[in-house]
Amino acid sequence: MPSINALHEEFKSRGLTVLLINMREDREIVRRAVTTRGYTAPVVLDADGEVANAYRVTGTPTVYLVDAQWHVIGRAIGRRDWASEEGRRLLAAVLSVPTGRRPARRRPARAVEGASEPDE
Repeated sequence: MPSINALHEEFKSRGLTVLLINMREDREIVRRAVTTRGYTAPVVLDADGEVANAYRVTGTPTVYLVDAQWHVIGRAIGRRDWASEEGRRLLAAVLSVPTGRRPARRRPARAVEGASEPDE
């Protein structure tokens, strides 16, 4: 997922937050993968699958676009080149929409108690 790292670095100053959520894997396996793959975005553990179930994740990777008010505004299932010109244009457009001007059909994202990042 090098494109996710690139987008995290490129767009974080514009308000993009990237969270990599690992589902049902051992903390040590995740820690090694984060180190080996060089992820720069925060990685959270979904050890019991609560997040995956709440968002009806049916395959990986699944990407959700969530606005500043924690409303889901988009979803993509499967690999995408988010660092492509098309991906960058989409994210730039989403980030440029003023708060309150998003489509009316949204559902609030919910925080998951007990989610954590692997120790450094």
